[in-house]
Amino acid sequence: MGTLLASCSDDITAKIWSMKQEKCVHDLKDHVKEIYTIRWSPTGPGTNNPNQALVLASASFDSTVKLWDIEQGKLRSSLNGHRNPVYALAFSPNGEYLASGSLDRSLHIWSLKESKIIRTYTGNGSIFEVCWNKEGDKIAACYANNEVCVLDFRM
Repeated sequence: MGTLLASCSDDITAKIWSMKQEKCVHDLKDHVKEIYTIRWSPTGPGTNNPNQALVLASASFDSTVKLWDIEQGKLRSSLNGHRNPVYALAFSPNGEYLASGSLDRSLHIWSLKESKIIRTYTGNGSIFEVCWNKEGDKIAACYANNEVCVLDFRM
């Protein structure tokens, strides 16, 4: 825990770096446009979910979210459901769900086990940030029209 660093860039790559060496460990190339943001999953050794693999999520101007296997440095799955660039990502505290927000005004909640959308909320503006509460039953979305929506998420 705490020995890896992730970066993303307009060069359409995400990179995994080890704090123990100067070269990148994995060069993750599967997006076709700039990567806007990345997020580590709350899973793997040293987390509250140690029995689940550590995953990196990347969101791009290509309207996709990619999930990366950090051990192998390979694409685990591509989440295709947005129609415009994806600007915001947040994993649920248990690591089972991912929220993604886009310029298409939609907030998608993805089941990571199934790699599919299980809920969608549409607002009145582009979404620039999403965040779960620590219990994992609410999600906040910040919209470009100066609204913040708090959504109830109970399965």
